[in-house]
Amino acid sequence: MRVLVVEDEQVFAETLRKGLTAEGFAVEVAHTGPDGLWLAREQQFDVVVLDLMLPGLSGYEVLKRLRQSENWTPVLVLTAKDGEYDEADAFDLGADDYLTKPFSYVVLLARLRALLRRGAPERPAVLTLADLRLDPAARTVHRGEREIELTAREFGLLEFLLRRRGEALSKREILTHVWDAHYDGDENIVEVYVGYLRRKIGPDLIQTLRGVGYRLSAP
Repeated sequence: MRVLVVEDEQVFAETLRKGLTAEGFAVEVAHTGPDGLWLAREQQFDVVVLDLMLPGLSGYEVLKRLRQSENWTPVLVLTAKDGEYDEADAFDLGADDYLTKPFSYVVLLARLRALLRRGAPERPAVLTLADLRLDPAARTVHRGEREIELTAREFGLLEFLLRRRGEALSKREILTHVWDAHYDGDENIVEVYVGYLRRKIGPDLIQTLRGVGYRLSAP
């Protein structure tokens, strides 16, 4: 299994490389954002371990450009930035997991193996339902000819609903995929954001399933 580590701190990166190599991974290391982005685009990796504080290009920008180029290699963000907004921004841009320093090496290995088992899902360039269109790469949403402005969280929620269109989705399932697998706040935040979406895209596409959750389907 091939892992790309994009990490500014060279001593830490080398320690990580040796540890992962000892576990049987083939590891490439980049120390700048541009180098990491180039390697991730030009070579085939099973997972990318990405720091956020990088010279040249931030980890956020590396992640954004990867997803815009439709590179869906799983990305584990590994960083000292432990604010909830930092974590939310990373997930909104397409991160698959987030781990803060200092971390347990056992947990890191478990997270990497989980991502490897999951693999990189195929993601269509444009998601559609009736006259609703969402372009993940361009980060745009249209209803008919009208462009709709969404916040990052609203966009992430709508993208998840579109990818699972026709399915009944519970609030907990939505929280796990759109917010964070470890989110322990009020589940009613989902109801609030569904309300925001309905006001922007129209009330006819998102159905409330009493006692279950929500479903996105054509009227």
